Amino acid sequence: MERTAVIDHALTEPVDEFITEVTAHVQRLSESLRGVKSEELGNDVTLEAYNLVAAFIDADGRHSDDEVWALLTTFGPKIDTVAKYGTPADVRNAGILAGKRTWLDRPTVLFDILVKSDANARSSGASRVYVDRAMAVAHTVCSLDAYPAEDELRALEHYRSMLYDALPTAKPATATEAHAEKPPEEAPLPPARPLPELMAELDALVGLAEVKAEVKMVTDLIQVQNLRKERGLPVVEGSRHLVFTGNPGTGKTTVARLLAQIYRTLGVVAKGHLVETDRAGLVAGFVGQTALKVSEVFGRALGGFLLVDEAYALARGGDRDFGQEAIDTLVKLVEDHREEIVVVAAGYPDEMAEFIDSNPGLRSRFPKTIAFPDYSNEELLEIFESQCNKASYTCDAAARARTLTFFAAQARDKGFGNGRLARNLFEAAVGRQATRIVAMPNPSNDTLVTLAADDIAPLPAV
Repeated sequence: MERTAVIDHALTEPVDEFITEVTAHVQRLSESLRGVKSEELGNDVTLEAYNLVAAFIDADGRHSDDEVWALLTTFGPKIDTVAKYGTPADVRNAGILAGKRTWLDRPTVLFDILVKSDANARSSGASRVYVDRAMAVAHTVCSLDAYPAEDELRALEHYRSMLYDALPTAKPATATEAHAEKPPEEAPLPPARPLPELMAELDALVGLAEVKAEVKMVTDLIQVQNLRKERGLPVVEGSRHLVFTGNPGTGKTTVARLLAQIYRTLGVVAKGHLVETDRAGLVAGFVGQTALKVSEVFGRALGGFLLVDEAYALARGGDRDFGQEAIDTLVKLVEDHREEIVVVAAGYPDEMAEFIDSNPGLRSRFPKTIAFPDYSNEELLEIFESQCNKASYTCDAAARARTLTFFAAQARDKGFGNGRLARNLFEAAVGRQATRIVAMPNPSNDTLVTLAADDIAPLPAV
């Protein structure tokens, strides 16, 4: 099979620049450390570059041939475990890219070391070099496909914001200055949104009738409790923490984000923001580090909501695993800050029951479970059409019928994609439509905005 060399080698230059320049800074920092070999540092930076590329390839869950060929061409000569795969099909069958997108959720240990070094004036601009070279790699990955997916673009913006937010902004103050200057104040919060506006946004979500009813019931309860407090009447205080159960793509994160704002409007939390995390964000590989990681994430969520996705994974480690330490630390923090935060533990129903049973304190602190059902075929079609409307596309009758047939043919097993499946199908349809009409000499405006039945097809296997 012939390949396009330009695409295959597109990653090589930015990846090599990342490895060369970041390794140079890391080696300078490590000169005072005994027993550290320079080749080992180079290997660590190479692995950092690989994880970055793999994460952006996985951002839209597709792992296209162009993306994977570029990965193999760039890292095959550098990493033995990559070199053993000969084709994109081999990579997809091995599943080595699945789930790598979570690598983009938080800054890495290496980047954090560079940031702290810059803040202490021990090196010159190392973290800035990391950001510049990493963004060059990220942009290159997103450019490999002819039509970057919306998920890739969102991941790119999230990653950029995360890195730039972490960069040191000024030289550190001297000891005298540190005592003389006050710490910078946080930016003022925007006004809390009116409750009717938030409830209208809830009602506008596709499906989720039972979930909406649960949220409205909780909202009503808080309003009544607030009235009783205003009038000096006793209030039966219960735990605010929640368990969300359901397959991926059923709206758990969307509802959690909206509920955080509702709780802020009702005075339950101060800020109403949402911090998302998972096992990787809470569990470390060494004794004593897990409690620190949990405390750091928990601290960022104070005043808002902490959503722990796939929380059951914390309870599934072996004897030498630190997942249980994360659970125990979380329970203690929840108790110590019961008035300052709401924690939402999310995951599959059976696995979440296992998680709740893993610590005696969890069941009493997470007394309420909200179940998120899979969307019906008609609801998935509605989500698909909402994506069309947002992007100024329309579906003709044949396209709607074919879309409905596509959804009806999907296996409704664990891991069914739900809303994500609808969004991915829409993005694939846009790409197929572009391929169909690009050869037309003068397509009309109606042709440019209309998706036809031929544009609707199953997503490529990954």
